[in-house]
This record gives sequence, C-alpha cells and structure tokens, in this order.
Amino acid sequence: MQVAPRQREDDTMELMRYVDDLRQELITAAEAGDARTREVAERLVAPLSASVRLVLLDALSAAADEITRELAPGAVEVRLRGLDPGFVVTLPPSEEPSDESARPFAQPFNGTPPLAPPDAPAAPGAPGAKDGATARVNFRPPEQLKARIEEAASREGLSVNAWLVRAASAMLHHEDPGRRSERRAPQVSQNYTGWVK
Repeated sequence: MQVAPRQREDDTMELMRYVDDLRQELITAAEAGDARTREVAERLVAPLSASVRLVLLDALSAAADEITRELAPGAVEVRLRGLDPGFVVTLPPSEEPSDESARPFAQPFNGTPPLAPPDAPAAPGAPGAKDGATARVNFRPPEQLKARIEEAASREGLSVNAWLVRAASAMLHHEDPGRRSERRAPQVSQNYTGWVK
C-alpha cells in the first residue's frame, strides 16, 4: 500500500522575509550615496522580489538534491505551495517491513530528518555509507525503460536520479554477497515509484 505524503499548511518556508531583508539592505547601502544613487537603488529594488525568490528556490533545490544523495535510499524534496517552498522527507525503507505501517512513506519536514530507522543500516556502497563521496554515471536506457523509470519516479514523488539511487542502493543492500553474480528473480513485494522534476 502506497501512503501519500502528509502535508500541512504550516510546512512551508516563508521566502518573503529573506527577500525583504535583502531589499532593505540594498536600500540602506544606497543611502550612503547621493540622491541619484538612492533613486536608482529604489528603482532596482522594486522588481527584485521575483529574481531573489528564484535564486533562493534554486539554492533550496540544490541543497535538497545534495541531502538526498547523502540520505539515499531516502529523499528530501522541495515542493511549492503557492509561492513558498515546503520540504518533504522520505525515510529510507526498513530492511524487512513487518506490516503496512512499517513501509517507507513521505512525511513533511519538521526539524531534523532522521537519516534511517534504527533497524535499517546504510546500504553498503550507498552514499553516506562510510566514504560519503558521490560519483557520476552515464546511464542510457532504452526509451521504453526510460519512460517506465520516469513514471515510477513520478509515482514515488522523487527525481529520476533520486529514484535510481534508491533502487540501486536497495537492490545492493538486499543482495546476498556470495551470490552477487547470479541473476535473481524479482521480488514481488518491492515497488519503486517517484516523480520527476
């Protein structure tokens, strides 16, 4: 059973405070100049709001991607609610869920996200599992497989990259080290879904 992410109205981050702070700092800096400098600064600051919001959203998105790489197979997502971003943390799946309530789900960010449940150690070779380094891989699946991956990522609410990292980490984590070279039959209980940015 797929549990939908829980959202509350107070889970958003108010960006206008930061935009207003920057606007005030620029006006204060311009006051040191002459009347012409103050006039130019006021004209430049007026349309600044949209640009600053975009830069802040880009920085938050990049931070969420960085955290997701370290949290894999969990994820952190930035979602817009109106004009303000909200954070959703998807916990890594536990090793053997005993019932439906133990399955991974997305939940709103409300402070410091738990990196993993106590009974779910980091997957060997997963980002953040001792080495902490990330690597770039060029992956070129057939078009039909690519579409299925994008669809699965979309259903899970993840980027394709986060979904692929989660899928690979989970598969390697559950693999028997003595039988790594053998092909295994797919396990019916494992489903991977997500979304694409």
